[in-house]
Parts: sequence; C-alpha cells; structure tokens
Amino acid sequence: MLAIVKSCAVFGMDSYEVRVEVDVSAGLPAFDIVGLPDASVRESKERVRTAIRNAGLEFPGKRITINLAPADRRKEGAIFDLPIAVGILAATNQIVAEEKLAESCFVGELSLEGMVRPVSGGLVMAAGLSDDIAALFVPMENRREAAIGSMKAKVYGVDSLSEIVAVLNGEKTMESVTVNIEEILTEAAEKGLPDMADVKGQAGAKRAMEIAAAGGHNLLFIGSPGSGKTMLARRMPSILPPFTQAESLHVTKIYSVAGLLPPEQGLLTQRPFRSPHHSASGASVIGGGRIPSPGEVSLATGGVLFLDEMPEFKREVLEALRQPLEDRIVTVSRVSGRADFPAGFQLIGAMNPCPCGHFGDPVKECSCTPYQIQKYFNRISGPLLDRIDLHVDVPRVQYDEIADQGESESSAEIRQRVVAARNIQLQRFTEDGIACNAEMERKHIVRYCQMTDIAEQILAEAFKVLGLSARGYDRILKVARTIADLDGAEIIDMEHIAEAIQYRRLDRKEE
Repeated sequence: MLAIVKSCAVFGMDSYEVRVEVDVSAGLPAFDIVGLPDASVRESKERVRTAIRNAGLEFPGKRITINLAPADRRKEGAIFDLPIAVGILAATNQIVAEEKLAESCFVGELSLEGMVRPVSGGLVMAAGLSDDIAALFVPMENRREAAIGSMKAKVYGVDSLSEIVAVLNGEKTMESVTVNIEEILTEAAEKGLPDMADVKGQAGAKRAMEIAAAGGHNLLFIGSPGSGKTMLARRMPSILPPFTQAESLHVTKIYSVAGLLPPEQGLLTQRPFRSPHHSASGASVIGGGRIPSPGEVSLATGGVLFLDEMPEFKREVLEALRQPLEDRIVTVSRVSGRADFPAGFQLIGAMNPCPCGHFGDPVKECSCTPYQIQKYFNRISGPLLDRIDLHVDVPRVQYDEIADQGESESSAEIRQRVVAARNIQLQRFTEDGIACNAEMERKHIVRYCQMTDIAEQILAEAFKVLGLSARGYDRILKVARTIADLDGAEIIDMEHIAEAIQYRRLDRKEE
C-alpha cells in the first residue's frame, strides 16, 4: 500500500517541501530509502524501525521503499524520521486519517524509545509552508518558533510517536500553539543587560560608542591590556535601539537555521553579541560547510560582532570580512547550491597599541621597536581599516576614576539619545530603503551630508594631511552626519566634522 506524507527541509535561509512517499508491499523484508539521502537519512531506517516497535506499534515485515521527492536535491539530517514513521504506519493502516495526512506536514527526529527530538530550522520551515498545509507537527521544543513563523497553518508540538498516532486517529485532542510576539518583546525590554554605568572613566570611548550606536558605525578600540576595551564592547547592545518585531523575526530565523535558539524561547528578544576566539576558522566566522550554514557574521546580524585581539585573527579571516562589511550579506557557494545569509552587523574590534601592549602607557614602559609596532598594525590591512568608521584610544583608567563613587551615566540614558538620532535617520531615509547613516551610499552622502563652508574647509585640509582614501572621506561624512543628528542639527558644522576626523587616527598618508 502507498502512503504520501508531507515534510520540508532547509537550504540556506529558505525551506522547500519534501514529499515522503512510502510503499509497503509483499516480498522479502527490506527497507530502502531513495531520493539522494545522505548517511544520516539512511541511518533513519534503524531509528524508525526501533522507535515504532518501542512505541507499542507494529513494524511490518515486508518490503518498504521510501522515496524523498524531489529526488534531485540531496537530503540530510534526521528531520525525516517522523514523516517516514508516519508514512509507514499510514501504509499499514495503523493511521487511518487520510484527510488529515493530506493537509498536514511533519518534521522531527525520533529516538529509539519513540520520543520526538528537536530539529534545526523550525521557524524557517513553518514560514515556507504552502497554502494547502493546515497543520504542522513539530517536536515540542520547536513549537514556539514554528508558531511564530507559521502564517496560516496551526502548529502542534508533539512529544512522542504514539501521541501523534493517537491525535491523527482521533483518539486524543491537542491544542495548537499560539505566541504573542509583542508581549514577548515587551517583557524582554524589562530584562537587564550589562550597564554602561558600571564603566568608570573612559568618557571618550563612551562618546564614540554612542556615535557608533546612533549611526550603526563600526568601531575599533586601541588600548593597553586592562583598560576596559572588552568591558565597553560587551555593553554596546545595551545602548542600541530595542528590537522591532521585524528585526527580531529576521534574527531569530538565522538562529533557527543554525540550531542555536534557546529551548522553549522561540524568539530572540535581545540584540546578539558574538565574540569568536581569534583562532576561529574562516568557515566558522563567515559561514560555510558542505551544506551551507550561517557563520558568526550572520549570527551577529542586528547586533555586534566583537573581535578581541583583532590583529591575532588569521589574515584570510580578516580580509574575508571586507565584503560582508560593505554588502551586509554573505554568499556561500557549494556544489549543492548557493545560499545567501544576512550579515548586517556592527563590528567592534579591540587591539593593543603594540605587541607588548604598553606603547604610550604612562605607567609601564613599552619594550617594542618601531618596526615591531608597525608590523603589528600592518596585520590589519588598509582596506579593512577604511571600513571601520571610528578608531578610538582607550587609555589606562586612573585611580581617582576607579575610586569615584559617583554615578555614571546609565545605558538607558544613552539609549534615549541613540533612539532619538535613529528616529531622525528613519524619517530621512523613508524612501531610500536604508535604516541608518552607516548604510548610506555615495548618492545618499551627496544628498544628505550638506556642510557649512568652514566645515568643508576643515575636511579638505584633513584629506590632504591624512592622505584619506575616497572611502575614508565618505566614512568621515557619515560619522559627522551622525554627530549632527545627535545634536539635532540639519547641516554638518565645523564641530561635527572636527570630531569625526579625530576618530580616524590610524589613517596614514601613503608614500
């Protein structure tokens, strides 16, 4: 007897429908799976056989043929365990609900005891369901993310194979899952993040962080060990604008594909902060794998990618960042196909001023030669530095600043100014399809970065003295535009340009 069960799979950031066609016929006992299955799919034969028996159901001693259509796309993972088991049970009349099967979709891995285990990509699969699917059955741990992604189909979370058989046969009723996204985001807004009030001193670095947050700019901290670079960077999400519903869904989709959503959460409510170790490979940072999966640059979308000890990262990893920093997207091409992953992150780098870390330190003497210092800085290429808008010195914190018991400005206070500046930018770019100053292209800069005469004179002089590239020139104007937005000014004035220029301390005139 033939049974057809609908399932789905993920490739990149999209899903596609998979028809699980099950034929159980007379003949010598056999169990074959066709349709370009990989090793993990072929292994499902043993999981399904054992799960059906341990769930108190009958596994047929006949010839079983499974076809995963479309047959020209490679299938991988254990997500087809549940639909294969349901198909076998339907083909042997242990499930008799043909109408329910025709309008339902099944996804899940089976344990040997017949329990349904979680899978990756629940939100993406739910969002990609066709209109003829009325019900989606997913593992219990995936129910909330699937409910968030589903547009029309009702979502049901199941614990075991025997439970789903009872539901399909009408022996048990089950409530569909509903999720209130606005309520989740409202509750999340009350949860605390590391606060800027904890940071003593570093007024200049805090100001640079406020500008970076207000305009979506990239930032590089330069300071001796223990000056507070990492502490500052970890507080960046606390001053960024709160997630909108669209942003939260967009980022949650990435984490769903990567299988990194926290259990029972279903929706990411805080902006991500990713901090890969400097020994990380290019594939882990940029994304890749035999079947393309998102890397750190994609997982940091909507939040911060922090590279501590930036010069210690492999050269090829740093250079690979240039394209996503510019295009805000990563394209991973493999034999199995091409996948595009978002990469809309803010980069924060941290580095020492020299290999020993004490160049310019008033307390400890530097032991590095000029050649060693120059070689250390050369590990970060000029084109990559051009894409970092603000280069900021983080000096050693003095005793008086550490011992000061006075209250520092909190993240909530800084965030208010950041949100006000972002709102100005959202209104400005209503018809341009961008969200913040950092995303401006040349045509936007010409249109929106109008300067006073004296501001233009200052920038012209800086261009000659610093030997700025065209990209560096544009970066200064973008930062100046953000500083003006924080001041509520429509025209970029001399103080805005002057402050923006001082954040380009690593620019050097090429000989």
